Amino acid sequence: MKKNFGMLLLFLLLGWMAGAWIAKALQPVKAVAFLTKATTIRWSPQADLDIISYDISLQFQMSLLSLIGIIAAVWLYRRL
Repeated sequence: MKKNFGMLLLFLLLGWMAGAWIAKALQPVKAVAFLTKATTIRWSPQADLDIISYDISLQFQMSLLSLIGIIAAVWLYRRL
């Protein structure tokens, strides 16, 4: 399989999503609360330029399990 930047981004996104899903599934378990606690990163650029205006809102949720998923995805990508 040919490695390229698009494939790396796909692996990163899938690893992040897998980690987030596992974190969401494990939220009721109190023993692993440190792995499932998410930190929110927000970015909201906006402008009003008379002829065009925009208001974009991006929000990322990162937990320790999401980070582990990203690391696993990079490891799998390098193993290809």
